[in-house]
Amino acid sequence: MSPDSTSPDGPHPGPPGSGPAGSEPSGSGPAGPGPSSPGPSGSGPAGSGDQGGEGGPGPGTPGSGAGGSGTGAGNPLGHGPVLLLSGARLADGRVVDVRISGDRIQAVGTAGSLGPLPQSALPAGAACGGEPAVAAGARIDLTGYLLLPAPAEPHAHHDTAFTGTATGGTEPRPPLAGPPAEDQDTAAPQDEGRGMVRRITEAALTSLGYGATAQRTHVRIGDAHGLRRLEAVLTARGALRGLAELQVVAVPRLLTGLAGAEGRAQLREALRLGADVVGGCPELDPDPAGYVQTVVAAATDFDCPVDLHLRGRDPDQLARLTALLAPLRPRVAVGPCDLLTAGSAAGLRAAGLRVVCLPQNGACCATDGPPGGLSPSVTAELTFHQVPLAAGSGALRDAVNPVGRADPLEAAYLLAASGALSVGAAYEAISGQARQLMGLPAVRVDAGFPAELLAVRGDSLAGALSGGHSRLVVHSGRVVSRTSAVREFADTVALALPRQSGHH
Repeated sequence: MSPDSTSPDGPHPGPPGSGPAGSEPSGSGPAGPGPSSPGPSGSGPAGSGDQGGEGGPGPGTPGSGAGGSGTGAGNPLGHGPVLLLSGARLADGRVVDVRISGDRIQAVGTAGSLGPLPQSALPAGAACGGEPAVAAGARIDLTGYLLLPAPAEPHAHHDTAFTGTATGGTEPRPPLAGPPAEDQDTAAPQDEGRGMVRRITEAALTSLGYGATAQRTHVRIGDAHGLRRLEAVLTARGALRGLAELQVVAVPRLLTGLAGAEGRAQLREALRLGADVVGGCPELDPDPAGYVQTVVAAATDFDCPVDLHLRGRDPDQLARLTALLAPLRPRVAVGPCDLLTAGSAAGLRAAGLRVVCLPQNGACCATDGPPGGLSPSVTAELTFHQVPLAAGSGALRDAVNPVGRADPLEAAYLLAASGALSVGAAYEAISGQARQLMGLPAVRVDAGFPAELLAVRGDSLAGALSGGHSRLVVHSGRVVSRTSAVREFADTVALALPRQSGHH
């Protein structure tokens, strides 16, 4: 990296395993188990351009308090109970300093206006082992970054992630008739127990690295799987505590008649074991209305939300099912609604339901035809009727979507690029609306709100959606992931071009 391309505050420590500069992207994933040591600047060919700043945003100059006394114990980047994000641009164009204390935003002020937090204002228990707390905490220079409320992932399938064909999708898709793709146990026998937990954890960390500090994953139960996948997801959820919040949706196959007896029993057992949400695919049951009635009864008994797979092809059936779900409002979500027809929005609004769409490929199973996808006109109708609309990623490189991604900004980009939503509304679909659907508190970059934040390289929301690769993720007041995207060019261009771009 050329000297004039280093970021303003000098070399930054990178998380363990971040790798050398020059990869695209590099340094992604959660920070390591302890404070990192600053290293030399990465080197590359002359004329290199750093998309994200050398090593990405990092703690400031020595003496800022990063990794000071013992208050950073257990914190990957070593900052104490106070974190100062300086020089960040907000979506409205303001450049601000944001001071975080504990898991909340303590203050937001104009750039350069915020300093160390007074000792008397530190959270209770900030000092550790008799050592005085470091009032300054860590300072991270976010010059060139847009600071946003962190996105959430409202519809994932972590239990089937990375199970697609090794050929990268060149094999034909699974047949459209028969059980859902996630029912087909394509995993090798050894992909059980610890192997499955590892794969689920990798999927959740991939999503976290893109910015999703809260995630909801649907998990198949029953049939040949029993509760094995659910137990693996619950184990991964425990391992991820402190890095990301993971909600688990139990998804039984059949619930009605004699064939559904086992599914009914396993659904209740799944809720007793710790599943957070009742899910399912009522359109695949011989009695969709009976399926929904069983779901409503279980959700009422266990006082939990409902999140159902509905495609919405049949308007009359959709009306019957939404009427049965209406008593549980507003704790009901349906999606991906990829076959929703014009005129359905009013009924969804009347029932008080929330809709989650999957802009990447429209659906997460291929049982009755190829994925559809909400058309811009139907999306506009949902917006007109004020139906809460969230957007998720769905499948991540499984048999249904072998090239799926876990990037919430990709979902927002697709909604905005298609003209279905404005740029602001598209980001709201993956942040505010997604959090509401998941029953999480609202987040704003303002004092008193939860410190769930995403800093992404860019000078505007549109720029971040179209090319924001370098990212810093804050969950519960601490930096949990950092990605630095570095782009390098050979020094063969005769024109005098800037060595560093501030838009990536």
